[in-house]
Amino acid sequence: MISMENSENSGVIDLFDSDSPRFMESHDLQILRSLRRIIRAVDLYSRKLRKDYDITGPQLMCLLEIAAYGPLTSSAIGKSVHLSASTVVGIIDRLEAKGLIKRERDRRDRRLVHVTVTDLGREMTAATPSPLQDSFAKALRNLPDHEQAAISRSLELIVDLMEARQVDAAPILTTGPINQE
Repeated sequence: MISMENSENSGVIDLFDSDSPRFMESHDLQILRSLRRIIRAVDLYSRKLRKDYDITGPQLMCLLEIAAYGPLTSSAIGKSVHLSASTVVGIIDRLEAKGLIKRERDRRDRRLVHVTVTDLGREMTAATPSPLQDSFAKALRNLPDHEQAAISRSLELIVDLMEARQVDAAPILTTGPINQE
């Protein structure tokens, strides 16, 4: 047992006692360190994805969504990948400039613009790796379903505890200014 002297009552404080303030601090720091490691690993993978394939994580997620379910409107894409409409429009602009998608006005309702994937976009989706780190995606797939579900529930609980349910987030984490997407 790890312990230290308690000056209040000259007793011993068990650092693993759930009633001890040090126990709570210890979990806070462990969780923070784990989150920071995860964010750093995702950032490094996003940089590799951008360097090797000239596409960012959020761009890839939008492209995969369009390829799988298109044609889609930009608002439908945003809802699906949990990004704001303005962020999605910027991503669509960049994907269109690369020739990976195209925009087409709806013939009946000219206010609607549908986004579809091009042949080059389909080639890109076939050539790029998983939006998750390859080793993580493989390890996750190898876990039993109940463990995958437990991880998902735990992360959703963290989102709720942080009161971050309304925060826009791509299925891929990236760092840096949003205009780099």
